[in-house]
Amino acid sequence: MKSVDRPAPRDWVDNAIRLIDADTQRSADTHLLRYPLPPEWNIQLYLKDESTHITGSLKHRLARSLFLYALCNGWITENTTVVEASSGSTAVSEAYFAKMLGLDFVAVMPANTSPQKVALIEAQGGRCHFVQRPPDMYTEAARLAAECGGHYLDQFTNAERATDWRGNNNIAESIFEQMVLETHPIPEWIVVGAGTGGTSATIGRYIRYRRHATRLAVVDPENSAFFGGYETGDPGYQTGMPSRIEGIGRPRIEPSFVAEVVDRMMEVPDAASIATARHASRVLGRRVGGSTGTNLWGAFALIADMLDRGRSGSVVTLLCDGGDRYANSYYDDDWVAARGLDLAAPTATVEFFRATGAWRD
Repeated sequence: MKSVDRPAPRDWVDNAIRLIDADTQRSADTHLLRYPLPPEWNIQLYLKDESTHITGSLKHRLARSLFLYALCNGWITENTTVVEASSGSTAVSEAYFAKMLGLDFVAVMPANTSPQKVALIEAQGGRCHFVQRPPDMYTEAARLAAECGGHYLDQFTNAERATDWRGNNNIAESIFEQMVLETHPIPEWIVVGAGTGGTSATIGRYIRYRRHATRLAVVDPENSAFFGGYETGDPGYQTGMPSRIEGIGRPRIEPSFVAEVVDRMMEVPDAASIATARHASRVLGRRVGGSTGTNLWGAFALIADMLDRGRSGSVVTLLCDGGDRYANSYYDDDWVAARGLDLAAPTATVEFFRATGAWRD
């Protein structure tokens, strides 16, 4: 009998997992906020406030899962350089976990990434590596990781498999546990955007695993490929264009997007996302990011449809991140005007909905 042993020292990995688990243990779950709607509608809208994570966004969950997945697979060990293709909140959160473990972290991103995002990544100890063409991020991240013997986290492939969709305190389990004592504890709809597709995959799978009647709606911004791919059934669908709503939307269908667990796709204009984010900021008394506006636009349209059909119930969506990091973009009138976006019409639509419960695009 032949045998081959490749003993891998596990002391460092054991401690790394302990550090991540300890960090999670110190953190309370994110709040589920009631969004004010007229009580006579008998429909409740909830926002799961992911901005309260220590790195400020929904992507904190993904980064934690990706690191645990890589550690448990033996892909990250002591002194591994960790590489990711990301110019946004995922890289900020991943830099946080790399710093916690004493590892070097490199975020590969387009050269036109905002200085604010670069500063957030660098504040967490990460290093930014720039490419001229956004589609080159993937191959460049893989090349850098191979060159230095590091590990490419590859959020766009691994997001749907790194999180335990059956539970283990994932975002879906958290939502349903927090809803238990509400008037309508099983939501009619859960509304999310897609960046990697990992969040929608986790929630959609969990809904089916627990046999809930809840339906999953995915909202998609302009230029993104997810809506077109869902509409045509083409998993290779591409637009080749970047999304202006940070955190969601992709120029191609990402491997982590599982279309089969999505009950409805909704395409949301960028002006509507920004106008709704501004509206929500006034209602909530604090700024929210553009993707939260996308989520709420979809939630409002679904609620109007429920009202039109005489249905009561609940709808849950996500407050993905805070709006302060977008002070120079979505909340800057000059930035909006320079991109030819007119917020007047979508603002009127949202105000009409709030006043009447009816929807008009």
